[in-house]
Amino acid sequence: MSNQPNIAVVGAGVVGLTVAKLLQEQLNNCNITVIADKYNNETTSHVAAGIFRPGTSFKGPTDEITKRWIDRSWNYWDDILKTSEAPQLGVMSLSTYIFSKQNPHVTKNHLIEDLVPIYRAASEAELTLGPQGTKYGAFFSTLKVECESYLPYTANKIVEKGAKLVNGKVESFASLSNFDLVFNCAGMGAKYLCNDHDLVPIRGQVIKVRAPWVKMAFYGDYDTYIIPGMNGTVTLGGVRQYDSYNLDYCKHDAAAIRERCCELLPNLKTAEVVSNMVGLRPHRKPVRVEPEVINGLKVVHCYGHGGYGVMTAPGTAMDAVDIGVNFLRSNIRSKM
Repeated sequence: MSNQPNIAVVGAGVVGLTVAKLLQEQLNNCNITVIADKYNNETTSHVAAGIFRPGTSFKGPTDEITKRWIDRSWNYWDDILKTSEAPQLGVMSLSTYIFSKQNPHVTKNHLIEDLVPIYRAASEAELTLGPQGTKYGAFFSTLKVECESYLPYTANKIVEKGAKLVNGKVESFASLSNFDLVFNCAGMGAKYLCNDHDLVPIRGQVIKVRAPWVKMAFYGDYDTYIIPGMNGTVTLGGVRQYDSYNLDYCKHDAAAIRERCCELLPNLKTAEVVSNMVGLRPHRKPVRVEPEVINGLKVVHCYGHGGYGVMTAPGTAMDAVDIGVNFLRSNIRSKM
């Protein structure tokens, strides 16, 4: 056992658990401990609708790396979609319309137009599906990952293969000095762990309603979205409040979300509210995926995905794991 490296993954959201899963696949002789103070439905990942539609605010260190992360992530989720495990992992295909009354740029997405199976301009007839006054639109086929399934399923899988899940808050890297390698996937927690002033919260609030008749996703102006899930619940959003740490439910945001979504899809007026959820997206430009030696400890950072953590976790995790494996094999001393 002594030659098996001890590896810690800080954070149990979609990024942390995906890193742990890929790490096990690449290194079958390592001891992995996931350390987090929040699991499953307490995580920011759980709040996310999880649709694969990265925005232009998602940035890696270069355009080439950004595109690689997105392409690899799409292929990772799309491969799962083709397996019998897809429903258990919460991965489903989804057709989507995006409409705008004001700007054609709202309906375009250069990051995925050449990646998803279909991405095309909406026809004149399809524009009538949008709110009155809709001038621009697009249709695309994509997929969605429901973290309420993906997180516990992935956690169970990595535990079956020998990983340990520990409940606790990591206050400093010094407390992890007994590990050979640490992956920092702490999301907003990395702001304090790394004293990272470039990491900023973007507050989100959504309404989950029961509307099993909604089978497609819809986007509109002002960050309006309607995203159906597997079990008849639909996520209505949203807000994108920069540098807000407010985790309290806001009735004014909820009223505005409901009004905008009902303009987009009037039959939602009768939908029963299941829950209201708030989360802080960990936004950073660029997303931080890089190695660092901190007081002799080998650390690989993988955080700052903003509102795009669910969809881009695999691509960034692949790079982080590659960096970590090379780090382990390097001759840098990991002990103080």
